[in-house]
Order: sequence, then C-alpha cells, then structure tokens
Amino acid sequence: MATNLIPPHGGVLKPLLLEGEARTQEIEKAKTLPQVRITSRETSDLIMLGMGAFSPLDGFMREKDYKTVVTDMLMSDGTLWPIPITLAVSKDQANSLKEGSEIALIDDESGELMATMLIEEKYDYDKKHEAVHVFRTDDEAHPGVAKIYAQPDVYLGGPVKVLSELHYPKEFSGYYARPAETRAIFAEKGWKTIAGFQTRNPIHRSHEYVTKIALEVSDGLLIHPLVGKLKAGDIPADVRMKAYEVLIEKYYPKDNVVLKVYPMEMRYGGPREAVLHAIFRQNFGCTHLVIGRDHAGVGSYYGPFDAQKIFDEIPEGKLHIKPLKIDWTFWCHKCDGMASMKTCPHSKEDRVMISGTKLREMLSRGERPPKEFSRPEVVDILMDYYQKLNNK
Repeated sequence: MATNLIPPHGGVLKPLLLEGEARTQEIEKAKTLPQVRITSRETSDLIMLGMGAFSPLDGFMREKDYKTVVTDMLMSDGTLWPIPITLAVSKDQANSLKEGSEIALIDDESGELMATMLIEEKYDYDKKHEAVHVFRTDDEAHPGVAKIYAQPDVYLGGPVKVLSELHYPKEFSGYYARPAETRAIFAEKGWKTIAGFQTRNPIHRSHEYVTKIALEVSDGLLIHPLVGKLKAGDIPADVRMKAYEVLIEKYYPKDNVVLKVYPMEMRYGGPREAVLHAIFRQNFGCTHLVIGRDHAGVGSYYGPFDAQKIFDEIPEGKLHIKPLKIDWTFWCHKCDGMASMKTCPHSKEDRVMISGTKLREMLSRGERPPKEFSRPEVVDILMDYYQKLNNK
C-alpha cells in the first residue's frame, strides 16, 4: 500500500468479509447454528464491518467498550469511537443463547445470511442513557432515538465473520467500493490530500460550492453518498445517482473527482455522526472531510455548526483526518453567485438560502426550483421523479 496515504483509523484496515473457500465453509457451518434475525441498521453496520470501513472494530461492541463509547466517545483502549455499534436481542432470545457459542445473523428484511458471530458477552443497557449521550436528546420523534427505543433489551457483543454485502455491489456496480479499493485509486492517482464529501441528498448549489472549495485545497475529491436506508421523504439512491452523474459530467473536472457509494444507514446523529463519518472516511483514504451546516442533523436537535465544534473537543492524536469547516453558504443576488457568510457583505434580503429540505418541499409541491437552487439538469431529474411520485 502506498505510504503517502493517511493511515486507517487504529493503524490497519480490518475487513471482516470472508471470501473464497473460507466463506463457503463458514456458510456451511452457519446452517447448523441458531439464527438471530437482525434489523436493517444492524445489517448495514455488518456490511461496514465487512468492507473494513469500521476498522479497527472486529464485531459488535462488548459492554466495556459500549459504556465508554456512550459516555466518552472512546473505546476502553482509548481509541476514538463516537457511536456504539451494537446488536440487540430480546431477553428470551438472550436466555436461549450461551456465551462462548456461535450464531448465524440473518437480515430480517431479505432473509439473507449476513454473518456468523461468536457471543462473548450478553449485557443489559439503558436506552435513555444511550439516547441522551449519543443523540443529545431522548425525544422519540428523533429517528435515531426512536430506533433505540424500538430495540429489544439485551446487547450481544463479540467478533463477526461477514458473509454478504447484500445487493449493494451488484446494484451499484462501478460505484460500490471498499476502503482498500478507494485507497488503491487515490494511490494510483498520486493524491496525497483527499477531501471526502458526505451526502444523502442530490447535490444542490451549496453542496457544489463547498465541494469546489474542497477541490481548491486538495489533490482530489471523493463524493461519497450514502445508499443505505433513509427516513421517509428522502430521495432514493437510484434517483440521486442519476443527479450525481450528470453534475459530475457537466460541472466537475473528472480527473480530480471520484464518485463512490457506501451502504450505511443514517442515524441522524448530528455531531457524533459527523465524527463517525470522519473515522470511516479516513479508512477510505481521505485526509479531510467537508463539514458544512447541520452535518448529519435532523429537525432542530442540533445547532447549525455543532458538528464542526465537536472536532475541537477531540484530543490531539485521536484522529488523523481533519474537518474542512465551511460556513453557511447561499446564492447572493448582489454577488450574482454563490457566497458564504465569510465572503459576502450583503444583507439577508439579497440571499437565497439553499437546503435539501427546502428543495424537497418545492419539488413535492410540483414547483420548479430556480437556477439559484440547483443546476437545471439536476432539477429535470428530480422533477421527473416527483411527478411520477405524485401521479401514483
């Protein structure tokens, strides 16, 4: 591996996905094991573990690590980790499983065998305590909090062997990439500084502006949309992919931009999720992560720049990747272009504030967003999607 790339979090990539004969044998063994059905979020976490994106984790968290991650954003050995990666089962199911035994993990939606797991620990946990520390709220209207409250009451901790990445590699052929693969791309291009851009929305003008700021100060840009499960009302991955493709084709320098997807499910965890996004972007080979307004937020649970401030609280040496903090951006009629609070001297009456939420609201009403909001080619794709949606 090229030495000019940033090291993975914890020092070494740890992909847990089995391949070849080892995978075949493990699948055979799994047929003899007790089955535990898992949620879409647990499945997406397993795929992230499988591809090595969650390095240095080796599976679902044991109690010691779980407790220190919830309270201090640190594993028990001092490794930075902001959000617990856990597997929940009912008390009855936990009682039927022995510590030291193995289980087969089955995705509840598809019925697919995802992994085998060695149960090292079974432990109870406090749902409210986890919600308040991780999401900064215990409000059930928060989608991440709602998922914790809906979970069963016992966590299983232990190492996993991942056997499937579901439909993602096939469905997103050419765009689905594991950390070792993006690192190889960056090494081949000779890039030393790579800015990652996280998105769950089509790229609107503000996104385009901040990614181009990132390009100005980096060798390359990784546009890295999430294609795992989103909340109701978010725009589906296949529609977003068309929008990303047309935008990169017409408005970005192709030699300096890589578009790849990853399969995680959003938690909408605001500041802590921003740190998780940074950690696994470091594993993918990025030296910087663009952190703009309300990164990974939802509703009004977080201040617009809380996800930037949290990086100032991380002790020196705990994280190699750096945040690329970008101020509030907008279209200014007097500047006749995109600007930010740092560059524009004009009043708020001159500014068109752009957000994914506003864009979706206009589209769902059948209104065509103006050119200040999004490129016309992107708007055409989105208008077509919403028209079909409204005609159902």
